[in-house]
Amino acid sequence: MEAENFLASGFGVRVAIEAQGSGWTRLASVAHAWQPSRLKGIQVGPEFGTPFLAATQVYDVRPVPRKWLSLDRTGDHAQRFVKEGTILVTCSGSVGRATLAHSPTKDILISHDLIRIDAVDPDWWGWIYAYLRAPTVREMMKAAQYGHIIKHLETHHFHALPIVHVGPQRLGEFDTKAKSVLAKRDRAYALMLEAEDLFLKAFGEFSPDDLGETGFSARASEVFGTTRRRLDAWHHNPSAKAIAAHLGKRAAAWSSITDLGFDVWLPTRFRRIAAEDGVYLLDSSDLFEINPDITKRIADKDFGDPYDGRVRQGWILLSRSGQIYGLNGSAMIAGHCHEDKVISDHIIRIAPNEPKCRTGYLLMAMTHPTLGRPRVKCLPYGSSIPEIEVFDVQGFQIPRLEPAMEAVIADRVEKAARLRDEADGIETQLGADADAIIYSFLRVMAE
Repeated sequence: MEAENFLASGFGVRVAIEAQGSGWTRLASVAHAWQPSRLKGIQVGPEFGTPFLAATQVYDVRPVPRKWLSLDRTGDHAQRFVKEGTILVTCSGSVGRATLAHSPTKDILISHDLIRIDAVDPDWWGWIYAYLRAPTVREMMKAAQYGHIIKHLETHHFHALPIVHVGPQRLGEFDTKAKSVLAKRDRAYALMLEAEDLFLKAFGEFSPDDLGETGFSARASEVFGTTRRRLDAWHHNPSAKAIAAHLGKRAAAWSSITDLGFDVWLPTRFRRIAAEDGVYLLDSSDLFEINPDITKRIADKDFGDPYDGRVRQGWILLSRSGQIYGLNGSAMIAGHCHEDKVISDHIIRIAPNEPKCRTGYLLMAMTHPTLGRPRVKCLPYGSSIPEIEVFDVQGFQIPRLEPAMEAVIADRVEKAARLRDEADGIETQLGADADAIIYSFLRVMAE
């Protein structure tokens, strides 16, 4: 009953497709859309439960569960696990965003707010996925949504969508490309796990006894006797000191990021003036999702750095604002898909100038789940919205290994970044190709 749906561009395209006598069918005839019942689980501790991901977390490059549920007290729990390659589509909030389940979601309970779509004929799987990724079809889904504040889609909305027919050859092409996306993401995930394991073995496993949760003290000379006086308790957390001491036992040397030949800077704060024909803007959250929705455009102007707010492939991008338990302190390697877009002024740039170590190794030393990221998380300051200063990143100490071992770790990290970048590119092209087929179908039928 929402009037806006009948004015949406997607509604017009849908009507045009359905007006044709042949060449299309309902999605229900080639795919089955379904979802588990509304979740009623009992939350427990990590040591007793099964990890759970909310709908938006499935789109993270590296999903980190924040909830664990009792499997025995979770109804239909078998249906809440997803198989690799399952097509998942958001049905609440920002509806119609499709992705493929891959390795990071294995053995994890997935929210009921994601519609599961199974191809009736496996040969159609790649085309169905590409079709749902097409911008035009996304608009069709938005034209079917309902709700005043939070938009929703139901399974019958998906079943009613028209899908254009393609021949066996095109079905095979889309299937091959979709499988390529899945394979690249799975391989990238496996490479990062290998790199983390190599880093851990090089320095040895370690788990600090004192996490500072019951309180701790710091020497006055450490707080006030340095050029960088830090009064934030987190900066002096004993767990970070213990990790640094552990790394020092096997480190060949220590070097700051600046001494390693990397430039570290941040653009000045800039106004975000909305402009339909402007340049795309990426926020912090966009950098840590697989093929994110990039919809914000702003006026292209002076962004306060030599690169006009842009970044280049191979730079490290560090999120420097937000909550410590969230993205703050997260880092990644920029890819081709990030170039020619403005990157938020909440992202610190770390670019190789005359590097004395590989970018991949530097990233691993900063982001390793137990030996890297806990140290970076001690850099933020502030209570409401903690932030990281460029000065602190410039002086951040990196433990060194023998060049051969650093190279082995860097190879895996850098290859993983390239594979994720390639997967996003292929996936974007899948949607564009599907869009082209839709408009070609309408043009041919009109003639």
